[in-house]
Amino acid sequence: MTTQHPFSLAGKTGIVTGLANADSIAFGCARALHEAGAEMIATYGHAKAERHVTPLLEAMGHPELMLCDVQDEAQVEAVFQRAQERWGRLDFLIHSMAFANRDDLHGRVVDCSREGFAQAMDISCHSFLRLAQRAEPLMTAGGCLITLSYYGAEKVVPNYGLMGPVKAALEASVRYMADELGPAGIRVQAISPGPIRTRAASGIRDFEALAEDAEQRAPLRRLVSTEDVGRTAVFLISEAGQSLTGGTTYVDAGHHVKA
Repeated sequence: MTTQHPFSLAGKTGIVTGLANADSIAFGCARALHEAGAEMIATYGHAKAERHVTPLLEAMGHPELMLCDVQDEAQVEAVFQRAQERWGRLDFLIHSMAFANRDDLHGRVVDCSREGFAQAMDISCHSFLRLAQRAEPLMTAGGCLITLSYYGAEKVVPNYGLMGPVKAALEASVRYMADELGPAGIRVQAISPGPIRTRAASGIRDFEALAEDAEQRAPLRRLVSTEDVGRTAVFLISEAGQSLTGGTTYVDAGHHVKA
């Protein structure tokens, strides 16, 4: 009798949001999920990203590609309607997006605008709740919801600014969602990668200094890759991760343990 490998995602279906280009964490996750056997719908948030995302389809196993700006309720609804039509269920969802207005991000947290704070919280945190709400009815046999955080949610990281409080709210949301959705067999996780040289990271002032510090001080003396994050997502979604929920998994070469 052949037993399926505990890390296999064969037969699993889901949604990966936030594709931007070959350096994006969402792409690292989608590629790893495909290699583990999953099928998916992949979304990108802006029309201008399509030309960067289309060349990546083969590496992701040719997933269905859809535009989904999380501030556009019609686009969000269309993604989940398509998942309902295609599979009638979902096993996983990956929320890989964050945004803050540059002026608010580069200034002091205490000086951020009301509008900028609300926008950063809506796109980077509340959108995860909205996606989870739509995913829940489709996760009839349980499932796994994953979002992406950063160490700046826990400690003050120079120049991370406004995203620190936003990511802290995101991690708290993971804990509450895990408690609320757990009885239905739905697990909720945050992955907290170390610095990765992505286009999104380039918006953080002096990001290169942050990356160099991580590379020099992390116990493994290296940065992590989007592939590292993707493999962790595979583990959390797979049967091997079935007893894990509500936590933050650090994928940062151990950097978070250093003072």
